[in-house]
Amino acid sequence: MVYKHTVEPIKSLKIGLLILVLIISTTFAFGHGGKHSDKFTHLQALQKATKLFDQLVTKGKLDQSWETGIENVAISKRKNKGKDEVVVSFQREEGDPKTVYIFFDSNGKYVGSNFTGFVRRLSDPICE
Repeated sequence: MVYKHTVEPIKSLKIGLLILVLIISTTFAFGHGGKHSDKFTHLQALQKATKLFDQLVTKGKLDQSWETGIENVAISKRKNKGKDEVVVSFQREEGDPKTVYIFFDSNGKYVGSNFTGFVRRLSDPICE
């Protein structure tokens, strides 16, 4: 009878540990590892801008030389009329204009694109 009493606590301990492991593993599986943010990231900006850039080349709004002559891509954050804005610029090796700029608001909404870097919103020459 004494043997039975020592087995039960071990069984309970195993079940308790199993439950603890399951709780911890589901926390890691479904956790986000810190603050959850819906903020528009630079990686998302690059992905969206690259897609738009490709569309501009395909539609003929950018010359084919833009397709293979890219020298530098830069992502920056700035304030425009008090609001945060993300700017992705594609710079090519040769040709004029040398740089095309694509603008997004802080939520990732496309704001405009042009060759100057100054936002004129959706009336920009190459964004429509």
